[in-house]
Amino acid sequence: MSLVSTNTSKIDRLAELTAKTETASGASLWREAMRRLRASKMAIIGAVIIGAFVLLAVIGPWIAPHSPTDQTWRGEVFANRGAFVGARAENWFGLDHLGRDTFSRMLVGARQTLLVGVVSMLIGLLIGAVIGLISGAAATLGGRAGQRIDDAVMRVTDILLALPSLLLAVSVAAVMGQSLTTVMIAVGVVQIPVFARLLRGSMLAQGGSDYVLAARSLGIRKRRIVFTQIMPNSLSPVIVQATLSLATAIIEAAALSYLGLGNPDPSVPEWGVMLSQAERFFEHAPMMSVYPAVGIIVTALGFTLLGEAMREALDPKLRG
Repeated sequence: MSLVSTNTSKIDRLAELTAKTETASGASLWREAMRRLRASKMAIIGAVIIGAFVLLAVIGPWIAPHSPTDQTWRGEVFANRGAFVGARAENWFGLDHLGRDTFSRMLVGARQTLLVGVVSMLIGLLIGAVIGLISGAAATLGGRAGQRIDDAVMRVTDILLALPSLLLAVSVAAVMGQSLTTVMIAVGVVQIPVFARLLRGSMLAQGGSDYVLAARSLGIRKRRIVFTQIMPNSLSPVIVQATLSLATAIIEAAALSYLGLGNPDPSVPEWGVMLSQAERFFEHAPMMSVYPAVGIIVTALGFTLLGEAMREALDPKLRG
């Protein structure tokens, strides 16, 4: 099975969950899903991790014990000789290669990491949703002309899905140049085809529902059916994917920063940049790399756990 068919089958499967779940049970989809999420240990762990990360991102700059940019202890660190300062009472995570407090930089960097992840996801979600809405509406109620529009849009989407996401993000970032905005746009572009195909598939699943047939038999205009009936009922899997995409966005944004395509100001704390700066000192100060790496991994794990728990809550085949 090809890479593009594997990716699209996963997305299409998620798109079908809402329609199948509502057919199988008269209970509210989200009420039933929330009940299962509250009983899921995976969802609880993910929510706790995300909550802690968001809290640190919001209040981090105010509770940081030291300035994240001041080289207060520069005279105590000699990176060229491999002399570093580890964890101590005054600096819980030690000092970096320029004598800056690593713990304070981790706290402040959480906000930058969250900002990049959320903005990237929103770029992919909004643009992808517009494309998916056009394609789904054309395929559902557009007749033969709509089918041609849908086919053209989906072939372009399939091409983008076939490309490795990190390679596509690096290509976009290399073209646009080094900046934080570039990272957000590059990672957001990677998410666009995922959301587009997902919303389109969900709208196709909803297009054959009884309420759509009833609305059409009553002579309600197609545009109104799409915006007031089909689209609102097609958003459930998109919300699930948005949670999963946040994990992907954080990892890919960190990867771009690690490759030197992120914020050109190295003094601004961001976990990907911190990891990149610490790499050359790994032999003498390994914990400089461990702290941002663990932060990225644990945060991505939180979003992944919650997203997978939401997917299982919506999928009758995955329920225990």
